[in-house]
Amino acid sequence: MTTPVSAPIAVVTGASSGIGAATARRLAADGFTVVLAARRADRITALADELGGTAVTCDVTSAEDVATLAAAVGPRVDVLINNAGGALGQEPLAEADFDAWQTMYASNVLGAAAVTKALLPAVREAEGSILFVTSTAAETSYEGGAGYCAAKSAERAMIGSLRLELVAEPIRVCEIAPGMVQTEEFSLTRFGGDTERAAAVYAGVDEPLIAEDVAECLAWVASRPPHVNIDRLVVRPRAQAANHKVHRTS
Repeated sequence: MTTPVSAPIAVVTGASSGIGAATARRLAADGFTVVLAARRADRITALADELGGTAVTCDVTSAEDVATLAAAVGPRVDVLINNAGGALGQEPLAEADFDAWQTMYASNVLGAAAVTKALLPAVREAEGSILFVTSTAAETSYEGGAGYCAAKSAERAMIGSLRLELVAEPIRVCEIAPGMVQTEEFSLTRFGGDTERAAAVYAGVDEPLIAEDVAECLAWVASRPPHVNIDRLVVRPRAQAANHKVHRTS
């Protein structure tokens, strides 16, 4: 008799919508058992039921929630996707809302660090991979982006330190930095529910990225042989040559 091989385990934070939800679907299709973590329990529960995964209500800025996630995941994690985070506001520095800055830093940097620290023993057990979803906001600053660019740049610096610290271990540390991705919530959240401002971000752009495009990149990075580390993968729509250079048809 052959011993059945259990499915690899993937943990996806921020899995209730957008890139996180698309990534959970893609990894489940690739044969992973997916643990979906997010604040909105109803959404991740429905998606977990669809995918045959596990839903864990988790705000990555809460130490108690992160501990609950680690306990729920168990002793082994093959792939950790640190996706939770996001942008708030686009005011110039002279008009900065520092409460929003603190919120962005807490979720994008401290939250990703806390989840990684809590699940690192399980990733070690699996000799697995840790993938971070950052942003091209870490590539180049742009007007109105000081708070978000700072948060994503800090997250990138943390990723680089982690990779150096783990170089002697069979753990891969990878970063995917998306450019313009049109999802149902990212820009809407950034602009406080202002649908007109959110729609203007993508106005006239021929085929911005969608969540599934980024999920495809994450799945590809996760599927590389263990000796292959994709340090950083930057992905933009063809119409976006840089953060400040976007071709619009109208």
